[in-house]
Amino acid sequence: MRILIAFILTLSSFIASANSVQGGQYKELGPWQVHYIAFPSTFIQPGIAKAYGLERSNYKGVINISVLANKKGTPAQKAKLTGEAKNLLGTKQVLEFKEVVDGDAIYYLAQVDFRNEEIYRFKININQGNNFQVLNFQQKFYVD
Repeated sequence: MRILIAFILTLSSFIASANSVQGGQYKELGPWQVHYIAFPSTFIQPGIAKAYGLERSNYKGVINISVLANKKGTPAQKAKLTGEAKNLLGTKQVLEFKEVVDGDAIYYLAQVDFRNEEIYRFKININQGNNFQVLNFQQKFYVD
């Protein structure tokens, strides 16, 4: 449980700093507010990475996505996520998301390989029953 709390606090600090710089990393897509962040896996402590089956490497990133209903006070939503990451040369990586549930918190984690200063464009398909939306975003990765 302490590992999970540390992981959530770490992600919260990344999201808070990203929000202050970029005005928030979420998009309203249909019935959802989709929060997302991508960062180098070395930002995660070794014990936390092991607990979630994430590989820590200077050349591997983590994508974290949460799907919330647009209604205030509604907990996170379960959904089916699939997607891909494509660099500027067109090289594509298929993303395999793991669902993590902790109480009301539900988030989806995937990893991507990268090189220093490589830019990836992400296309994430979000499905829940009859609802289908696509999240598109871009992230530049740096090697530590």
